[in-house]
Amino acid sequence: MSDDVHEIYAVCYGSHDRKSPENYIHGDPHDVLDPLYYFVWAIVGPHGAFVVDTGFDDAMAKKRGRKLIRPIGEGLAAIGVRPDTVKDVIVSHLHYDHTGNYGLFPNARYHLQDTEMAYATGRCMCHAHMRVPFEEEDVVAMVRKVFAGRVTFHDGEDEIAPGITVHKIGGHSKGLQCVRVKTRRGGVVLASDATHLYAHFEGGRVFPITYNVGEVLEGYATLRRLAASPAHVVPGHDPQVLQRYPAAKPGLEGWVARLDADPQNVRTK
Repeated sequence: MSDDVHEIYAVCYGSHDRKSPENYIHGDPHDVLDPLYYFVWAIVGPHGAFVVDTGFDDAMAKKRGRKLIRPIGEGLAAIGVRPDTVKDVIVSHLHYDHTGNYGLFPNARYHLQDTEMAYATGRCMCHAHMRVPFEEEDVVAMVRKVFAGRVTFHDGEDEIAPGITVHKIGGHSKGLQCVRVKTRRGGVVLASDATHLYAHFEGGRVFPITYNVGEVLEGYATLRRLAASPAHVVPGHDPQVLQRYPAAKPGLEGWVARLDADPQNVRTK
């Protein structure tokens, strides 16, 4: 394997049954079941394992009315990644479903955009509406990591390791970042919540929880620019990810998908 080519795994850990109008600004005329799935991602290559986002635990699932399918530690272990050996965690943004389980990676350095930390600890959090997707303890835990010297801040675009770069998108959360990974099939972009579903990215639609609608829409162009093709963009919450990509290995179907493998039946809008 080349020094800058990596494997990528999507680990599904939770779900939320909801109707399609809940997933789009201006609603959706179809009013059909349109669930969200919750993922973390593992990037595995010559520089070790990098984890993108840290999900939520069972207590948070109950508090937020979500379903925990399996703890993220189990999903990572299924592909040979032990949380206590992970040295780098990339945090796309500080919403509750992306930065929980904050004690699971005791030896990791966390990578976060300057803007996101300022947003989650600044004047916007004086407003209850803006606080909705954040959990106080998650944010406080990240502040503690800063004081422990365990956070590296990034401002815009930066390299985490050869073949792994982060890119500030904003929009959904003020300092949201996506991750571009060089793989055997080209540059794959882990969009996280820069596009929740394929339908957002492909149709120019916007998820209702949003800091800046304009940045969301401009972010779709950034995702296309960074990815080898539209089929190389992986959304943050779409159940189709587990259908479009093969299981990481037999027995992990519907749970852990291999994203550096070629997808099947993909639209290319």
